[in-house]
Amino acid sequence: MSGIKSPSATAPATKNLWKLGLLLWPFATGAVAINLFLLGLLGQAIGLPALSPIAALWWCLPLGLPATYASARWVRSLIAQAEA
Repeated sequence: MSGIKSPSATAPATKNLWKLGLLLWPFATGAVAINLFLLGLLGQAIGLPALSPIAALWWCLPLGLPATYASARWVRSLIAQAEA
């Protein structure tokens, strides 16, 4: 064995990342919505208008995707550490 992984050995990891991302998406997107709403409340201290909860929900949909990807990669690395 040369120590090089075959492409078939890395394919399930990518597939598992998508499954993990689908599982984590509601939680990561919900966390983004809460953080956006609280950031909107903090923005009032410097004179910005408040961000309504509905606006935070709309903004969290596109912003939740990068958060989901990051959390899925983080959880996958934790699983890899636990298996090693």
